[in-house]
Amino acid sequence: MITSFSKHDLGGRQSLLGEAAALRWLAEAEPAGGLRAAHVISATAEELVEERIVERAPTHGAAERIGRALAATHAAGAPWWGAPPPGWQGAYRIDRSLTPTVPAGDAPATWGAFFAEHRVMAYARALVDDGSYDTREITVFERVAQRLCDGLWDAPQPALVISSGHAVARLHGDLWAGNLLWDADPGNATGGALIDPMAYGGHAETDLAMLALFGCPYLETIVSSYDEVSPLADGWRERIGLHQLAPMLLHCVLFGGFFLGETLSMAHRYA
Repeated sequence: MITSFSKHDLGGRQSLLGEAAALRWLAEAEPAGGLRAAHVISATAEELVEERIVERAPTHGAAERIGRALAATHAAGAPWWGAPPPGWQGAYRIDRSLTPTVPAGDAPATWGAFFAEHRVMAYARALVDDGSYDTREITVFERVAQRLCDGLWDAPQPALVISSGHAVARLHGDLWAGNLLWDADPGNATGGALIDPMAYGGHAETDLAMLALFGCPYLETIVSSYDEVSPLADGWRERIGLHQLAPMLLHCVLFGGFFLGETLSMAHRYA
């Protein structure tokens, strides 16, 4: 019997309908070997009811399966940079933060242009507006954005995304370790399950960089298993910090404090 878990939002602080659309979109990859996504039972703007995932302790074997399955999820693809899941548009809200998606008519031509405008500068401008950064500090992020737009860090997607005929990967979008559950269900051959997504069309390296940001059990096993079935482009390790700028900036918007200095230092590496 499926047990459920409910999330409530009566104050417009979370995009529950967007989260439900994201879970359904990620679940479309499951028949091709993609990671399990928590099943949506019902969804409204005020309440999301989803399958409760029973967790187990992380293991090396499960990590290998998770890596391969995450590669398959990414290879399901997306139609353009910043594309939202079907049935959702606009931004994902967490409290006062907004993580934008991109309408088809406004889609950038390259990953660098997307990441510059709709991740780095979208958050950086919000931080200037609320006084967290001043105009001198914002110039660091503007230099990073310009280099992104110039294509300095545009890199091929992992091989399985390319061989599946996609230029853009299907991302979870908020893939820190707490949103990747180690599934105890013996019927789940992938070993893991996804919750709490902000899914969109992006570069697969962004999800992997997010997994590395705050630590993840058996991370090296997950990544090496991923790389075995879907080889990553040369230089991907040097781009990890660049991809991490987006979640770090989001944490600056949400929490400020420690994250402001750390994120500025990270940006200087790529400015």
